[in-house]
Formats: sequence, structure tokens, C-alpha cells
Amino acid sequence: MHIIDSKQEVQKVLASSNFQSIFSFDVKHLAKLTNFDVDDEITVEGKILEHLFYLVSGQAKLFITLPNGKRTLIDFFNAPCFIGEMELLGVHTHCRSVQALVPCVCLALPLDLCRKQLLNDARFLRILSLYLGNKNMRNVASLAETKTYPLTNRLASFILLAAPNGHYKEMHENAAEYLGVSYRHLLFVLADFIQKGYLEKTEKGYHVSNKEALVKLSNEMNTGLSVSTLFANMNMDNQP
Repeated sequence: MHIIDSKQEVQKVLASSNFQSIFSFDVKHLAKLTNFDVDDEITVEGKILEHLFYLVSGQAKLFITLPNGKRTLIDFFNAPCFIGEMELLGVHTHCRSVQALVPCVCLALPLDLCRKQLLNDARFLRILSLYLGNKNMRNVASLAETKTYPLTNRLASFILLAAPNGHYKEMHENAAEYLGVSYRHLLFVLADFIQKGYLEKTEKGYHVSNKEALVKLSNEMNTGLSVSTLFANMNMDNQP
């Protein structure tokens, strides 16, 4: 985590993100502006949460380690969103691993200074409830997609999520588990994408050579549910 000390830069991000409007109390003097490079861990699995993060820009992915020691990809996060809200609420006692997929900018609130205020702030808790409800709806839609749509559509959507910079390098095991398919089935569809010119094999993964085709396949599912749109669509100035 790289903390940016420039007060001017902090104020600029606070203003552009509308961060203060999420809370009833003044957080401007508490918020830290942080940067994470690609593959940096925003939260480290097994650690106690020290900051509530608000992802201002970038994209991250969530991993958990199963009882058998296997590390599994669970979800993707797109800005704007919270990171660490489940630990703040006590749903988890320790952090899950959230890793930056691209360079990320976050505003971070130190919980040793404001945990009690956060948990007693009706404005923040209402917005958080809407956020979690929207997140649950997205997960339900994702489950429905798994049962309804072929792997061709779901893999196209997954690649677009996992390769925001146009380079796909997710481990096949992680992708197969996330999509609920066999390793062999995944490789078969990947090979089909290469043959059709959607992807090009490289030394370190795949280059997305026809993004439009993948977008078209992904849009055929088009549930219209996105957690990140909650903050974009919500007029926070009108929240009680």
C-alpha cells in the first residue's frame, strides 16, 4: 500500500468521488489516499482489518483459501465499491485476500479511529445496506447465468472481467472453478476462441484480439445488474 501524502491530491479525490456524502460525520480529516500496483494485496487473508477501503478507481479480485489449502477465485470488484465491509460488520473475523487486478486508487478509513462512528452512522449503514443488497442480487443473477447460459457466453464475460487491460492471464484452474466447469471444457472453449480470432495465445497468457466479439457474447446474458452502478446512480446528497 502506497500512501499519498499530498493534501491537494487527497482533497481532489475526495471531491471527485463524493466520498464525504456517504457519511454523516466528517471523514475528510481521517481518510487516507492509497495506491496499489497490479497484483498488490489490498487486504491480506488472515489479517485483522485495519482500514475500510473505498475503491475509487481500478479493479480487484477476491480470493479465499479453502480448508484443504486450495486458493480459490471468488469474485471481481469494480470501482466504485467498498472493500472490507463484511469484516467491519463482523461477518468475518479476519480478512479475505483482495488483490489489485489493475492499478487501484482507494480512500481508506482507519478503523481504530472511527469504527464506532461507522457502526452507529445511520446514513452510512443505509447506503451499505443498499450496496450489500445490490451485491446479493448480482450474485443471484450470476448463479442463474451459470445454470442457464452456455460456457461460451460466460467465459466471454469472465475474460472481459479478468482482462481489463486486454491481456488475459488467469490460471485455468481458477477460471474453471469460478465458472463451475471442468478444466477440459474450459480449454475446449478457449481453443475455439483462439480459432475464431477472439484471443491470441502469448507467452504469458492470451491477448484479447477481438473484444467486440466477446462483448457481444457477454451481452447476450445482459442481466443489467452491477454493484458498481449503485454509487453512480445514487444521489447521496438526498440520503437521510
